[in-house]
Amino acid sequence: MSAVPDGKKLVRSPSGLRMVPENGAFNSPFSLDEPQWVPDKECPRCMQCEAKFDFITRKHHCRRCGRCFCDKCCSKKLPLPRMCFVDPVRQCGECSAISQREGDFYDRQLKVLTGGGTFLVTLGSSEKSETMSCRLSNNHRYLFMDGDSSHFEVELSRITSMQVQTDGSTPGGSRACGMLLQYRPPGSQELQQLQLETTGDDRKGPAAWLAAMHKAAKLLYESRDQ
Repeated sequence: MSAVPDGKKLVRSPSGLRMVPENGAFNSPFSLDEPQWVPDKECPRCMQCEAKFDFITRKHHCRRCGRCFCDKCCSKKLPLPRMCFVDPVRQCGECSAISQREGDFYDRQLKVLTGGGTFLVTLGSSEKSETMSCRLSNNHRYLFMDGDSSHFEVELSRITSMQVQTDGSTPGGSRACGMLLQYRPPGSQELQQLQLETTGDDRKGPAAWLAAMHKAAKLLYESRDQ
């Protein structure tokens, strides 16, 4: 184990080298824990094609699900940022397909979210709204809201529901025009509501930000179910 800058450390696990926060409490809300590997003695055959393991047909563990496979069924090595692996790791066919779909979020959508968007923000049942810049923090843990007269943040782990609203204005589909969040502020069990609405003539950028947040929500809730 060796220390690296920015509050992270390199850790070697049976699955590979990982770069994780020094304090586990600061993990990304999208992160997944490494799975427990199925013990070798419990998998005499490939868990997909049922090929019998022997001296020639070797067994391999998928780094995402932890199950046993032959080389043919677990040959792909792909990035797995949700588990903080430094290098691409071996994954079975089913898991590699999921990781490939998530790759778009990590390669493109996160950049949109950290870049931010401008929205008309209404907090709770207030009749007053404020134009604010909203962006995801670089560690993916907070939504930062910055306006001319107020500034606050929402921790993603405290968001209980996230609903994207659409206007149906684009040919052949709908465009995101707003988002309704519910979350629990620190030290409170009461739910707070936050409404974001696109504003002004240029709504393409904010709509893209909302669409990216919708994808983020899917990963967020999936990670909670693990």
